[in-house]
Amino acid sequence: MNTSLKRTPLHAAHVKAGARMVEFGGWDMPVQYTGIIEEHRRVRRAVGLFDVSHMGEFEVEGPAALAALQTLTTNDVAALEIGQVQYSLLPYPHGGLVDDLTVYRLAADRFMVTVNASNTDKDWEWVTQRASGARWRNVSSETGLIAVQGPRAEELVAGLADVDVRAIAYYHFARGKVAGVATLISRTGYTGEDGFELYVPWNDTERLWNALLDAGRRADVGPIGLGARDTLRLEMRYALYGNDIDETTNPIEAALGWVVKPAKGDFVGKDAIERVRTDGPKRKLVGIEMADRSVARHGYPVLREGRRVGIVTSGTYGPSVEKSIAMAYVETPLAAVGTEVEVEIRGQGRPARVVKTPFHPSRVKK
Repeated sequence: MNTSLKRTPLHAAHVKAGARMVEFGGWDMPVQYTGIIEEHRRVRRAVGLFDVSHMGEFEVEGPAALAALQTLTTNDVAALEIGQVQYSLLPYPHGGLVDDLTVYRLAADRFMVTVNASNTDKDWEWVTQRASGARWRNVSSETGLIAVQGPRAEELVAGLADVDVRAIAYYHFARGKVAGVATLISRTGYTGEDGFELYVPWNDTERLWNALLDAGRRADVGPIGLGARDTLRLEMRYALYGNDIDETTNPIEAALGWVVKPAKGDFVGKDAIERVRTDGPKRKLVGIEMADRSVARHGYPVLREGRRVGIVTSGTYGPSVEKSIAMAYVETPLAAVGTEVEVEIRGQGRPARVVKTPFHPSRVKK
């Protein structure tokens, strides 16, 4: 094992549970415990626990905090109420993406942003160099994060919490204790199922993890690795930074224009993004369904009558839909649902078509 890899507070628990570990964004993380398909289906039918402590968290506060976030991100942070969460983007001036993130309004002049693990250092440098006047604090090394996802997630967390988690609306949060651990309880997730993301002090993460496992045995709880996290999010068409979005992608072509709010005022990348909105994107991110059992993978070419017209960004077998599915950028005239295309796999064009997304219906509690 590469001893230079970072470890979450649950690393020993993963190893003890027999998880197969992989390098992910500089971290040693569990890819699977009992198998990707089995873990995927556990989340869809019952409840699963994800260790996402590798994610980065920054806090920003002070009279200039709101203005800083309004300038740096695409969504309208001023629309957030205290206790509310917002999905947003961190753009470059040319309209490409530094990262995607969530913004939490902790108080009138205090916020937390959660960023992708592999981008934490890059994001930290970006925001602190461009947000004069606001007070930033990188709390990533102090913060553990457990995602509890599935139809029985509410039942599990409610049985351990000292606040009424049933009253927490989608993309809102509350503070309380879960299994005696001080927790920011956020009704968010990355699976399309109902559930919570639980932010806790780093040193208390294992205590909460074990309590959730112990309390959830009747609910068919189990730990879930990165493999199933990926298949779950792909069935929902949730973008993964580094695959589906990156510094080369504009939010409009990635179908993320809904989190770009030009009416709020000026922000980094606004002109470049709005130019693409006005002119129309040359390519679009679409859902692809394979016509046979072939599996499209990241980087595979998309063809139309032998001509390369796009590229696959994410692809796998979807255990819930029982089909091989993918996301791909294709030329805009070919982005309509029903368009027949091919994905080049080992030198052969395999039949596929553009389909409506998400591939699997969302069951979040809104």
